[in-house]
Amino acid sequence: MQSISWHRINQSTRIAYKRIVGKAPGIIFLCGHGSDMEGSKALFLENWAKQQGRAFLRFDYSGHGQSDGALLATNISNWTADAIAVLDHLSEGPQILVGSSLGGWIMLNVALARPDRVAGLVGIAAAPDFTEDLIWQPLDAESRAAMQADGQIAMDNPYADDPVIYPYHLIEDGRQHLRLRGPLPLQLPVRLLQGMNDDEVPWQTAIRLADCLQSEDVLLHFDKTATHRFSEPAQLQLIEAVITKLLEQLNAE
Repeated sequence: MQSISWHRINQSTRIAYKRIVGKAPGIIFLCGHGSDMEGSKALFLENWAKQQGRAFLRFDYSGHGQSDGALLATNISNWTADAIAVLDHLSEGPQILVGSSLGGWIMLNVALARPDRVAGLVGIAAAPDFTEDLIWQPLDAESRAAMQADGQIAMDNPYADDPVIYPYHLIEDGRQHLRLRGPLPLQLPVRLLQGMNDDEVPWQTAIRLADCLQSEDVLLHFDKTATHRFSEPAQLQLIEAVITKLLEQLNAE
């Protein structure tokens, strides 16, 4: 079993990661909110990358998995900084960013910050702006006031008995990174995979994102039966097929 490596972001935070050295373009997997680098999609893609001799890297954001920090104390800015540090210091050459849920938001932030290093984007149930559109906006005035007063809100978790806690500072910080409010100046191939049976991220989000992207090389793949996890065998095979075809395109250019 591959051992965990560590990258120090600052004096108080170490990021846990696992890296395979291989041919470029490499693949960097960005996990979802509250998830980690041991998820089924990350492990599936790592195994595929090994078979292909392809560079691959997966990591835990601060406050996630085995990295330092507390989930409720970290935010979009922190996780974006983590991902940029991983790209800058732990990868070489062009990279395809594969972002799941929250990771689909972080990949946009990284691509905007490092356009020369990012060769393509693959979003899986990508959730840009979820703090504003899916948490804050649906709340009534009383719930908003309570969240501000309490500093957090508890919302039902479809995957566990315990609710998900969202701190109010996450809402405030998210407003610095909203990506669906205007044109996204990215000129690179983007592939968006979305389940239409997703109870967390509406499938219309993928269309909104495609519309905001200035790149003309944007393809959407909808699976009517897929949930937010997008991890059934056929869905994993689709992820593999989309990345394989994207790599073929990039290598031919």
